[in-house]
Amino acid sequence: MVLEVAEIKITPGQEDAFKEAYRAAREFVKVSPGLRSMRMTQGVETPSRFVLLIEWDSVQAHEEGFRETDRFPKWREAIGPYFAQPPHVEHVEDVD
Repeated sequence: MVLEVAEIKITPGQEDAFKEAYRAAREFVKVSPGLRSMRMTQGVETPSRFVLLIEWDSVQAHEEGFRETDRFPKWREAIGPYFAQPPHVEHVEDVD
């Protein structure tokens, strides 16, 4: 299992519109094979900072099962207009 961590900075004042767009667009991701869980968090001290946390079976599941499909451009089209800058995305693994 790998955890995708995406730090998303939204244009200030657009937080509510972004949350609405995310709620509608998350179905593009949720149907992906290899997805285990998905949640979006919002900063308390910095409300324009969001962190998307997605558990995948593997990095390959994320890249081939979602990013290389026709669902990825639809996802970005829905939420991308609210980005203040491109998201920072990394995959991490648990340390035993």
